[in-house]
Amino acid sequence: MAMEAASPDFAVRAPARVDLPEQSLAVACVLTMSGGFLDAFTWLSLGGVFANSQTGNVVFFGMNVAVGNWREAAHHVPPILAFLTGAWVASRAKAPLLCLVGEIAALAAVLALLLMHRLPGPLAITGISFGVALQTASFRQVEHWKYISVTVTGNFLRAIDQLTSNADREAAHGARTMIAVCLMFLLGAIVGGGLTVRLGAISLIFPISLLVSALWLCRPLRFR
Repeated sequence: MAMEAASPDFAVRAPARVDLPEQSLAVACVLTMSGGFLDAFTWLSLGGVFANSQTGNVVFFGMNVAVGNWREAAHHVPPILAFLTGAWVASRAKAPLLCLVGEIAALAAVLALLLMHRLPGPLAITGISFGVALQTASFRQVEHWKYISVTVTGNFLRAIDQLTSNADREAAHGARTMIAVCLMFLLGAIVGGGLTVRLGAISLIFPISLLVSALWLCRPLRFR
């Protein structure tokens, strides 16, 4: 469900540093696949609420308020607040790898408590949204381009901008990069939907594994 708005700087080409593996396409693809999975997981198993798509949560909140369905509207408030809190923490910390560890810890805690039947759905969504925000605010660049690791709308627009505003090889590479990221989000949603329906809470092992893989890919070049 693509409802995220693109930021106004979607056409900006950002400087890349070859010594920052967290800006590699491999890391972006793994993180984006995790993002697609988590939205599918929370929507299917935690009451039709998004972990990543806060625009979606705001829209559903507004629609339910409009018809006086206050209880349903309230379900969309905790993930919004948790996402804002996580983004604030990540922006203050300015430590992408530490924030990635924080997201892994948050998802692992949610998984453990869900398996023990000791965590209500709203609290599970809150924990996931907080962790997702740590990722979103910390990983914003893939190679030379800005991107969003937990949604596709902005990345679609970046791809179109690269295809239409330039005709050089670099622009074509940028478009392919954005399209690859979008396809990984779709793949994550497909896998997330299939595994969530079949396995329930235990399927959270998959995005946790993806995030651990991203952390491994982000290790300093001198340790490779």
